[in-house]
Amino acid sequence: MTTFKRASRALTSKLSAIYTCNFHPVTSLSHFSYTHNASFCSRPRQNNKEGSTIDLNQYPSDNIRNFSIIAHVDHGKSTLADRLLELTGTIRKGHGQPQYLDKLQVERERGITVKAQTATMFHRHKFLGSDTDFLLNLIDTPGHVDFSYEVSRSLAACQGALLVVDAAQGVQAQTVANFYLAFESNLAIIPVINKIDQPTADPDRVKAQLKSMFDLNPSDVLLTSAKTGLGLEQVLPAAIERIPPPPGKSTSPLRMLLLDSYYDEYKGVICHVAIVDGALHKGDKICSAATGQSYEVSDVGIMHPELVATGILLTGQVGYIVSGMRSTKEARVGDTLHHTRTVIQPLPGFKPAKHMVFSGLYPADGSDFEALNHAIERLTCNDASVSVTKESSTALGLGFRCGFLGLLHMDVFHQRLEQEHGTHVISTVPTVPYIFEYSDGSKLQVQNPAALPSNPKNRLIACWEPTVLATIIIPSEYVGSVITLCAERRGEQLEYSFIDSQRAFMKYRMPLREIVVDFYNELKSITSGYASFDYEDSEYQASDLLKLDILLNGQPVDAMATIVHKSKAPRVGRELVEKLKKFIDRQMFEIIIQAAIGSKVIARETLSAMRKNVLAKCYGGDFTRKRKLLEKQKEGKKRMKRVGSVDIPQEAFHELLKVS
Repeated sequence: MTTFKRASRALTSKLSAIYTCNFHPVTSLSHFSYTHNASFCSRPRQNNKEGSTIDLNQYPSDNIRNFSIIAHVDHGKSTLADRLLELTGTIRKGHGQPQYLDKLQVERERGITVKAQTATMFHRHKFLGSDTDFLLNLIDTPGHVDFSYEVSRSLAACQGALLVVDAAQGVQAQTVANFYLAFESNLAIIPVINKIDQPTADPDRVKAQLKSMFDLNPSDVLLTSAKTGLGLEQVLPAAIERIPPPPGKSTSPLRMLLLDSYYDEYKGVICHVAIVDGALHKGDKICSAATGQSYEVSDVGIMHPELVATGILLTGQVGYIVSGMRSTKEARVGDTLHHTRTVIQPLPGFKPAKHMVFSGLYPADGSDFEALNHAIERLTCNDASVSVTKESSTALGLGFRCGFLGLLHMDVFHQRLEQEHGTHVISTVPTVPYIFEYSDGSKLQVQNPAALPSNPKNRLIACWEPTVLATIIIPSEYVGSVITLCAERRGEQLEYSFIDSQRAFMKYRMPLREIVVDFYNELKSITSGYASFDYEDSEYQASDLLKLDILLNGQPVDAMATIVHKSKAPRVGRELVEKLKKFIDRQMFEIIIQAAIGSKVIARETLSAMRKNVLAKCYGGDFTRKRKLLEKQKEGKKRMKRVGSVDIPQEAFHELLKVS
């Protein structure tokens, strides 16, 4: 035993010596942090009493460049951002994960950007004959039209944009949409052709497309490969020389644009802001131009690329602030923040989010309502653009009616609910907001078809539905099939031209209702996956709309009600009742499934009852004896049908109503 204790003491002393040799004491932690960061930051950090900070005073607005990277999906935008962060020493090469600025799991799986991210970089460049230090703010914006409002507000903080195009795929639909969004914001646009290392790359063809579509000079185009690093050394010098500095005035009262916000469990709401005029210091009291509420700035700094406190933000700089906001609903994207007790002119462009698609969310198991409620509350803390109201359905129980900016926004929200919070939900068929006008002059905006009366007291005189301007770019051999598809979806052709000898450009005005479910899947199917599709909101147009009810034994099922165009009502009604017949279990009584418009039934299916063989005990005798037994069974089924209710399993709703 004594030998064992002696060995234990010896081992303990050795471990203590190893720990003392290999680890810094707590008092030298700030020095260790400074040494670690200095190894990969191109700008040295200055020590002060609070630890290592960055002195932003040495970067006047003339030495600041704010730019964004805009591109179609999967054209290498996030990879290019990674390489720029590595070039400037903001992150070490091979340090961290690919697509460093894409933080969410759904972003990595889909290859898209959902939340705008900002990174501050420092770069030394020979400018006007001398080496000059520049502060570069890279604002990585979502590329999809569903988030176009956030994109437009983010672009408002930029003076330039890198337009990235795939060297093999060329100009795509979202390339067109993003270009015009940047062009309307008067940004300096630098075209970048990426992925030139691919075997199928054809930079000359893409240059010709950029010239014909956007009138961009081929000599201004940069040829790069973000994967191999080829040509990247010319990107940052081009951004410094071609993009103008921020136009704000440092002597004017503080005005800053709120770009984005998210909720942190420890700090509360963290806001990404761009300083347009003036300067912001830690401890300042600020006010919101939209809500009028006042806050005190408890923390301020930059994203480098993680949060780095600086204590100050100056004119033209982009960073973050922590001000004690309790919810992201207070931090409205596009809002103007300013010092309290100062009168300023709010920055243009603030407006509330416009919800274009509505869907009901219900727990797959009715007992999980509280868990779903908690998950939605947590998720809306980081996504204030979702509208949520409670509703109840006779078939699905308690749930929520949610409004989204678009289809992708809805799909991402559902995926985040399942991945981040482990909830299983049933989503009803997505609908769009309609407007109905009656003979007494009243107008009713309908987001949930069940809320529209089937037999209104007043006569319906007009209906309006939202439309979109759809942009479609396809290989020329699929033009006929796509025109047929758009005609079936009540599309109106506005523009039709050829980008080059291989690809066609088409523009349609289409009802939003026609594209919310499966239009994109069908388009991809008939074009062998080569089509690219994008859309933007347009005005409401008059239409002939009807409410289609689904009845089970004469009782309407509110969760299955839908609003359809008059020309498509019979076909949609037949498809719904046929699909429902497959998924509803047989009962002990007959089930009649009907699709009806008002009191008129347009489609019907009958699900026969399960029956016991009451004739099994009859081995012979007169036929009237068998008939007597069958009539007795028939009367019992009628009585059961009157008092019984149809049991619709949750799986049937999930299969029938799930969004593909």
